[in-house]
Amino acid sequence: MGQSKNERMKELVSLLNKASRAYYQEAQEIMSNYEYDRLYDELKELEDELGITLSNSPTVNVGYEVVSELPKERHESPMLSLDKTKEVEELKNFVGDQKVLMSWKMDGLTVVLTYRDGKLYKAVTRGNGEVGEVITNNAKVFKNVPVQIAYQGELILRGEAVIGYKDFEKINQEIEDVDARYKNPRNLCSGSVRQLNNQITAKRNVMFYAFTLVQADGVDFQNSRACQMEWLKEQGFEVVEYHEVIRDTVEAEVEYYMVTRDTVEDEVAKFSSKISENDFPSDGLVLTYDDIAYGRSLGRTAKFPRDSFAFKWQDEIRETVLREIEWSPSRTGLINPVAIFDPVELEGTTVSRASVHNISIMEELELGIGDRIEVYKANMIIPQIAENLTRSGVKDIPCKCPVCQGETKIRQVGNAKALYCMNPECQAKHVKSFALFVSRDALNIEGLSEATLEKFISRGYIHTFADIFHLDQYKEKIQKMEGFGEKSYKKLTESIEKARTTTLPRVIYSLGIAGIGLANAKVICRELKYDVESLLKVSEEELNEIQGVGEVLAKAFVGYFADAKHVENFRRLLNELTIPEETVTKQQIFEGVNFVITGSVKHFANRGEVKELIESLGGKVTGSVTSKTNYLINNDVTSTSSKNKKANELGIPIISEETFLKLVNQGEA
Repeated sequence: MGQSKNERMKELVSLLNKASRAYYQEAQEIMSNYEYDRLYDELKELEDELGITLSNSPTVNVGYEVVSELPKERHESPMLSLDKTKEVEELKNFVGDQKVLMSWKMDGLTVVLTYRDGKLYKAVTRGNGEVGEVITNNAKVFKNVPVQIAYQGELILRGEAVIGYKDFEKINQEIEDVDARYKNPRNLCSGSVRQLNNQITAKRNVMFYAFTLVQADGVDFQNSRACQMEWLKEQGFEVVEYHEVIRDTVEAEVEYYMVTRDTVEDEVAKFSSKISENDFPSDGLVLTYDDIAYGRSLGRTAKFPRDSFAFKWQDEIRETVLREIEWSPSRTGLINPVAIFDPVELEGTTVSRASVHNISIMEELELGIGDRIEVYKANMIIPQIAENLTRSGVKDIPCKCPVCQGETKIRQVGNAKALYCMNPECQAKHVKSFALFVSRDALNIEGLSEATLEKFISRGYIHTFADIFHLDQYKEKIQKMEGFGEKSYKKLTESIEKARTTTLPRVIYSLGIAGIGLANAKVICRELKYDVESLLKVSEEELNEIQGVGEVLAKAFVGYFADAKHVENFRRLLNELTIPEETVTKQQIFEGVNFVITGSVKHFANRGEVKELIESLGGKVTGSVTSKTNYLINNDVTSTSSKNKKANELGIPIISEETFLKLVNQGEA
């Protein structure tokens, strides 16, 4: 028996390490969080029972080093994981006679900030707890991080970088390719915080919430964590909120509260009731002793600090029956499995489906139709399968694509197995391409959702982009379709006719060439004088010479038009369109002129409109002031902003909106 337990322990270490590496290094899920926690707890129990802990056990290792090109830096003191429980009684035992701060355990990326002489000096991620990555430039563009504070000594604090659910949804909706969308806010935040270009970080609305003050010499905090939090607020930081409560209310409070043993249960209940209302992701609570000296006197174990404790929710679990695995093809050929089960009530809502993510997770759960399964909501938000009670085994992975009936293959992608349709002409791939074609920044055709496109394609109404402009031949059939009628059909045809008049950059973008966005399309079209034949014949070398294009995009662009079928369909499409000559004939008065735009605008709806005008006149707009900048547009010409300072240092003219418009009207730069 001892031997079998030893072998099981080794098996668990291997499984958990593999899952962790996939999650942290490759942003892949090969096992649900619920399953990971279950196996982790099993491993911990075995280690305690046997008195054995392997050197590579995840119960010892703090984390996995993230692969990146960011510089590495060792933390002055290790950032340990927290011991955790799902039992309120254990929290009460932890609190004892002490007062405790209770806060959300935010699900983002832990970051250490260092300030010197009142300025943000350095920002480092948690990394593996021992070594993190330096992300100072990115931290400076977090939405709410002060770059300068009143305190002039050395300040070190820790906090969580997070992206809210609203921003997460918004960013994902802007990604046309469904397969490229982020799985959850944590993955998005991790990628945003660790960008090599902080302009991308700035656009992601990353928020920072301080949860621990590590060092601030010369400040009397009256031996209180709560006092530290208040002081951090005075310095301009957002911290997790806190209230002072007594022992009996621990189960009720919701943000960052003072808790005693008697208040624990109530405080937890209050936190729990607020989860569905929160915009930020969280995966539990954290309790920390308010008495700083007492907490420090406890020291630490090899794995955990003794002054803090984590609480993970007792997930609400419902048993149900798996009725179907729905296979959902996508633009890239990836076919995602979705579990369809008898509806159950979870956390106040009715749930009947949950993503299984990939075949690896299906195999881990041994999912078969008719199995009795347990489902829950991860972080009380996202439906997931917790356990398969009957484990009949994975069967009937489709050998044919459910859309095109083409051959499917199982591919190994990192540590996960996934199903792909191998037919390059799969209708599902076309659906995604057509969805891009009719999107707002492309041809902007209203009334053609993915669902509608899928119906038209499956019925043979659409084969190429040009076919969209001839749907009138199917008028009667379309009007008889569910969801359609004479009124809907008329509205659709009006939108299609309106779309016939467009611009060449929009057309190029609508083709779905890999990596070619609307901005790239505008640059390429402008450089090639909006000449179609030049677009078709341009070489990689020529495109490489265009600023902002680069080798990868050049190869994709030339490769697309190297396909005779693509060229044929492109010419057919152009025959359906009217492209005004104004973009070609408009005098390029700003050719070779580089602008930077900052601050608010008065005569335009937004800065994007200013950029559009500049580009239409041959100019370029960049995000930062450099020696190549010709003009900085800022209505506050006397501002002491960093861009104004840089422009003054380099002798670059700072012009108001009115001055810019005079240049436009005078036709000179």
